[in-house]
Amino acid sequence: MKSMTWALLSVLAIFVFGISMLNIFEPEYAYFPPSEKTLNDQMSVQSVQTEGYDVWGTTISKEEAKTIHTKGDHSTPSPRNGAVHINDSLLQLGRKTFYQETFGNEVFMTDIAGIVDGAFTIPNIAKAIVSLRGEGTTNLQVELAKTVTIAGRTFNKGSMIDTGIDVPRGAYTPLGLPIKYADGRLRVGISCAACHATVDRETKMVIEGAPNTDFNAGLLLALATNSTAYLTHAEIGNIKKYMDSLDRTVVTTDGKKASLPNPIAIEEAVDSTFLKWSPGNFDSTIDMKANPAQIPDSFTLGDHPYGWSGFAAAGPFKGLSVFSNNVHAQNSDSLSQADVSHVLFGMDKEVYLGTILQNSANPKFRYKVNSIIKPSDFFASVDPTPGVPGVNEMIKPPTFPKLTLVAPDGLFLSSPGYRFGEQVNSMAAWQNTIAPPKQPEKVDTKTVALGQEVFSRAGCIACHAGDALTNNQVIPVNVIKTEPSRAKALKKTEKLFTEAVLYGFDTPVPLPENATPLKVPTQHLDPEQIKLAFAHGDSQGGYKVPSLIGLYWTAPYLHDGGVAVGPDPATQLGIQGTLMKGIYPDPANSLRALVDKELRQKVIAANKSSKDLQFTHVSGIGHEYWVDSTTQFTKEEQEALIKYLLSVGSDLKQSK
Repeated sequence: MKSMTWALLSVLAIFVFGISMLNIFEPEYAYFPPSEKTLNDQMSVQSVQTEGYDVWGTTISKEEAKTIHTKGDHSTPSPRNGAVHINDSLLQLGRKTFYQETFGNEVFMTDIAGIVDGAFTIPNIAKAIVSLRGEGTTNLQVELAKTVTIAGRTFNKGSMIDTGIDVPRGAYTPLGLPIKYADGRLRVGISCAACHATVDRETKMVIEGAPNTDFNAGLLLALATNSTAYLTHAEIGNIKKYMDSLDRTVVTTDGKKASLPNPIAIEEAVDSTFLKWSPGNFDSTIDMKANPAQIPDSFTLGDHPYGWSGFAAAGPFKGLSVFSNNVHAQNSDSLSQADVSHVLFGMDKEVYLGTILQNSANPKFRYKVNSIIKPSDFFASVDPTPGVPGVNEMIKPPTFPKLTLVAPDGLFLSSPGYRFGEQVNSMAAWQNTIAPPKQPEKVDTKTVALGQEVFSRAGCIACHAGDALTNNQVIPVNVIKTEPSRAKALKKTEKLFTEAVLYGFDTPVPLPENATPLKVPTQHLDPEQIKLAFAHGDSQGGYKVPSLIGLYWTAPYLHDGGVAVGPDPATQLGIQGTLMKGIYPDPANSLRALVDKELRQKVIAANKSSKDLQFTHVSGIGHEYWVDSTTQFTKEEQEALIKYLLSVGSDLKQSK
């Protein structure tokens, strides 16, 4: 009996010691694959890793920089004039940041939104991964910890949900979901790799840069206990219709009183939107409309401007740094938009903060309604990153709270201990080195040659030109005629726009008091293209011409992902017949639907049969450039075009 008591005491002592160590060291872990565990063409990756500089999107080689320096030219590349030194060290940081860096968003995701505080829990995620026995998966199926009813739909305890979360072979943590222990609490954050890398279905190796086609972000957000934290990504209509009681009030910025929405009613409305998102789609715009778009790839070299509308065009790496910045500053921390909520959402800052925080998962961040303290003052008392809006690690540019071409969300990501913009610039530099794997099917040179000839004769080359098969232009929505809803998503930002100004890239973080502003050149950008990208002025917006690199790995197609066909083209049509049924789109069949009028009409009809897809504006319409019998092309020519396009990949990257 005494020995058993000592054994129990020993186990207890070890447990207490372990918890103490966790509290002292606050460990974190994110899967970081060695290069040999990725499927990408490493020879192609290495071929573009040459040392040089990026100066506001213009690449200068090491030799050219030496020539400029010798001549004493005032444009000598320097961090103080906007130059980013590209070398092995920067590229290594970029890859590490891509996989592991959350910029602190685990606080928003876990403590405020409650992503793992409901039926979807960390213990059950761990249980699901352990059950894989190291084999890996492209779709981690997780058992629900309790029964919940969300927007009228019941999810039973013990049932398995499709998360679309990837786990590489041999890994015991999800791809792109770093885990951190701090303040006595396990937290889950999200890094770029969760969406912009995936696991090959056959080998279970990582494919860097390929979109996570079935990532079920909508379902996971709906299962969160406070999905209202993401209300700006949902279609809820007028916020006032949820304010059913004068008993729930806050003092507004002008000293008046205003009601907060009923937390149950607003949560139900937000959940209803998120449950309608199709796998592989995410709503990255904050226009309070249901506009989820397909997760883009990260085969980025030559694919500027960035974002579906091409809004990221200025600054380092032709706007790629701005694109990465926007994802984390806006899409993983809605608190960061509090200072402009009155313009973008028609909500007073205090009402906006109170709405997000009144049902926070962690009581520490939960605002008590009718408190004598304003929501902004309450948040300031618990803010882990004082001095900047939100909880993520960000910097206020000199223009804050105004928006600019290099900070269209008003802020810029930078963690303490780094230099200003160092992390997003490193990710941009590294992403430009990613080459897609070669497709498994070998295509003979005769077929490729015919496909190229058809590509040219059909007029595809008019837009899809150059090494990356894009002319880098934004096409008006009334010309391309794809789903118009998202094209107008950034229109309200015009009310807040001002001149683009950042800080020198040698500025330490936290910023010193005497940090010197640095004007970002934008005069080389076409004003009409900017109007299209942001739907400013009288523009109805547009969509940028995407690169065609790596098409084999990026099905389905079009910005809404609506052009999807499964392995069986007779029955597996549209998102309704593929991803919404757990079936992966087939690249060749989906690409055929892009250029074949008859097949596309069937795909569109299938999408229209789903009320959820209609609500979220996923249709697969537009881009009506047919390569079929209606334009005098044979089946053989159509097939050659498809095989040619699916074979385009790493060989073109090497030419850069």
